[in-house]
Amino acid sequence: MSTDTTPPPVRESHARTWEGTGWGFAAKLVLMAAVNALGIYVAWSAWTVDQWGVLVGSLALVVVADVVYFSRRRLAGKYIYPGLVFLLVFQVFTMAYTVYVATTNYGTGHNSTQEQAVDALLIQNERPVEDAPTYPLTIVRSGEDVGFAVVDESGQVLVGTAAEPMEAAAGATTDGDRVTGVPGYDVVDLGTLLADPALQEEVLALRVPASQDADDGSYRTREGTRATVYSSSLDWDPDAQTMTDSTTGTVYSADGETGQFVAADGSTLTVGWRVGVGLENFTTAFTNPNYAGPFWKITAWTFAFAFLTVASSFLLGLAIALLFDDKRLRGRRVMRTLFILPYAFPAFLSALLWQGMLNANPDYGIVNSLFFFGARIEWLTDPWLAKLAILGVNLWLTFPYFFLVCTGAMQSLPNELEEAARIDGASRWRHFRAIQLPLLLISTTPLLIASFAFNFNNFVIVYMLTGGGPRFTDTSAPLGHTDILITMIYQISGVQGGSADYGLASALSIIVFLVVGAVSAFAFRRTRKLEEVL
Repeated sequence: MSTDTTPPPVRESHARTWEGTGWGFAAKLVLMAAVNALGIYVAWSAWTVDQWGVLVGSLALVVVADVVYFSRRRLAGKYIYPGLVFLLVFQVFTMAYTVYVATTNYGTGHNSTQEQAVDALLIQNERPVEDAPTYPLTIVRSGEDVGFAVVDESGQVLVGTAAEPMEAAAGATTDGDRVTGVPGYDVVDLGTLLADPALQEEVLALRVPASQDADDGSYRTREGTRATVYSSSLDWDPDAQTMTDSTTGTVYSADGETGQFVAADGSTLTVGWRVGVGLENFTTAFTNPNYAGPFWKITAWTFAFAFLTVASSFLLGLAIALLFDDKRLRGRRVMRTLFILPYAFPAFLSALLWQGMLNANPDYGIVNSLFFFGARIEWLTDPWLAKLAILGVNLWLTFPYFFLVCTGAMQSLPNELEEAARIDGASRWRHFRAIQLPLLLISTTPLLIASFAFNFNNFVIVYMLTGGGPRFTDTSAPLGHTDILITMIYQISGVQGGSADYGLASALSIIVFLVVGAVSAFAFRRTRKLEEVL
């Protein structure tokens, strides 16, 4: 009998030692090197755009990752760290940034800082300098940078890009008054320029500073063959925080509360900057005449749309499931397959098909042609019919889901309950109302809540079928009778074009989140009470 009580040696992880082939240790080093490289790249990118919060956060995540994965302890941290990172980046950061945007005037005309707004205004108000000479222009390229090259009055070749002001180019060659070659640059010939529309747009938008002094203006071109010096009609005084229009003498003062340059007569310059506005965006939806009326109408329609969609699709799915639960019915498998088909089609494609079939012109709309004797029924342009069309199409898309759910739930119910009810003399309706339905609701209520939350933000069906129309006639906001809150946010955000108000859109997003969260919490509370009763 052995008397050796020495504990067996603890075997090191393959990720910590170079045992055997050593692939585990090597793989760990490669992965951690990649994580560190990615974190440093993000930090460097944040440094270049002055995003100090992102810089500090990314460096902190890299340091914590190194501590967790190169430590002998913190075993739990090795498993949960990736999940925590995704939670911080994709949930916490997104929500925090949405709250931040909701408290600013971020939107069209207020997209940047005051310094960037000043630069944009100076550039936008540039005009050709009176009596300034015009130079034969040569387009040059250095890597991805496009620049200008000209021969000035003294015969000196000047070259520059948007980031590098014009300066003398040593070793450049000319052909009379036009530059033919610049060391470090490739000359873009006229044929290449004319054959490339994207390059043409870039050249026409290019602004090459004449010198380091912004008051000297910049070189610009209107057709790509000749350049002249432009100078801004606005003068910026950073000490007084004023912008003076040299052509009219109007002085615009910086207003830190609105993020705009405002003149004494109340007029403003077109470009402003981003400033904090507190809770103003949250009150705008309720007080601004352009949004207050549509907001309440859209909110009411959003609740009605989500509730009616869930109720109608659940009841229809339940009814069909009950029908096909009868074993005396022939061809049940084939019929079940046919009923599931709408669920198999992509929702956005089905919505587009229904948009065509509901065309008011019976020559194009098959619904009016086949079912309404060729009558012209405005399914998509009448406010009430458009809502009815959305509910009908969404019912066609979603009832197969509840048909599947109810079918599965009924098949899981014990047969003994049905036999006991039959022995007690309960009718089929009594058995369904007192036994089957409560048991079905226990298993389907979480799905009904999830479906309500989904339809509360069902962007696809509304946007693809009606685009939110027909439009309201009592507001200038781009909103319509069939818009729900999520499409309202989309329209206000300006993603589709036009004026954008990201601050207001973010505030509405937070309101929608709170409403959906409150409804879901209340519904789950009621579900638990139902389980306790049963």
